[in-house]
Amino acid sequence: MDIKRFEAQLRALPEGASDVHFRGRRYLLRKETLLGGRLIKCYAEELGGNDFVSLNYYPGLELLKPCEMPAAKVAAFVEEVFSTACR
Repeated sequence: MDIKRFEAQLRALPEGASDVHFRGRRYLLRKETLLGGRLIKCYAEELGGNDFVSLNYYPGLELLKPCEMPAAKVAAFVEEVFSTACR
């Protein structure tokens, strides 16, 4: 994973709540930037299903902390949502 690209895509996602799609399923995404931009928190839950994506990202440290899932899933989610919602 290219951490600079991941960070740019994550930052481009809208703050607050958004209706997004990942792997053909609909999710409610909540993104919050805290501590003067030193922490980005995201939590997405599948609407009508059981899946979720959760992460904390520390931009100054370039540190991704996925919550109970592989970093690859988090990266795929951010990339797909960015490519469909931010272009």
